[in-house]
Amino acid sequence: QVQLVESGGGLVQPGGSLKLSCAASGRTFDIYTIGWFRQGPGKEREFVACINWSGSRTYYGDSVKDRFTVSRDSAANTVYLQMNSLKPEDTAVYYCAADGRDFTANSHNYDYWGQGTQVTVSS
Repeated sequence: QVQLVESGGGLVQPGGSLKLSCAASGRTFDIYTIGWFRQGPGKEREFVACINWSGSRTYYGDSVKDRFTVSRDSAANTVYLQMNSLKPEDTAVYYCAADGRDFTANSHNYDYWGQGTQVTVSS
């Protein structure tokens, strides 16, 4: 089992920044990829970004490319999502998830999920 805990969400004004954290514990040696997904009010779950567990490979969704950066602290078993130039349409619950087999944006491939953290972008 892998446990994931997100933190760092909150209320921010348009154009502002937030940094989300995803702390992994348990069988972390089973992790191949950590993905970030989000679900806004009345919307389907959307892929945001992913990083392989070694931190050597990243991939971003089109709506966040050039604004968000995913990174990993290997010593802390933590993955971060730095979000800059935030827009109201970034408002959502953000989830991190762990995939033990592939490097993918497909949420159905991910086996373990955190509880989510709310990000609200509003003036």
